[in-house]
Amino acid sequence: MVDDLPQTLRSDALDNRERILDAARALFAAEGMDVPMREIARRAGVGPATLYRRFPTKQALATEAFTEQMYACQAIVEEGLADPDPWHGLCLVIEKLCELHARSRGFTTAFTSAFPHAMDLAAMREQALTSLAELARRAKDSGRLRPDFVLDDLILMLMANGGLHATSTSARVAASRRFAALAIRAFQA
Repeated sequence: MVDDLPQTLRSDALDNRERILDAARALFAAEGMDVPMREIARRAGVGPATLYRRFPTKQALATEAFTEQMYACQAIVEEGLADPDPWHGLCLVIEKLCELHARSRGFTTAFTSAFPHAMDLAAMREQALTSLAELARRAKDSGRLRPDFVLDDLILMLMANGGLHATSTSARVAASRRFAALAIRAFQA
């Protein structure tokens, strides 16, 4: 009978959950995925037990924290696919993905590794990569993308973009824009 009860959270528990996710997003964005769980709990103003009750692993926390960004990533790729000029669409995707990843260092790690056991993120990542592969094929067929381009080149570019370090998010985004322009030139046929 207890199993039939709804699993809604009390308002204070829901507030704690949102504070944990906000703290995780901020810390993952600023410091990457190596931030300790205890630091996330401290920043959220909750005890470690509360954090682990809601998110038993860092993987579970990252999956929840980055779901919104994965949707943004998918929307960027879909926007690129919808462009009638596949080269322009691919350039748009590269520019926007670099900026998205520059704004959150942790998201780059989550996207490029896809946390193998986080099925929601992995499935969304695979869908985005499948769409990117289709866009790259179209851009190659148009003659504008290098014929030796492979999807791993894009992943490598995102990993390199994730390694940009700057004193502020705006400086990291500016460096990322420059890096995207250089990558686009390198990918051009």
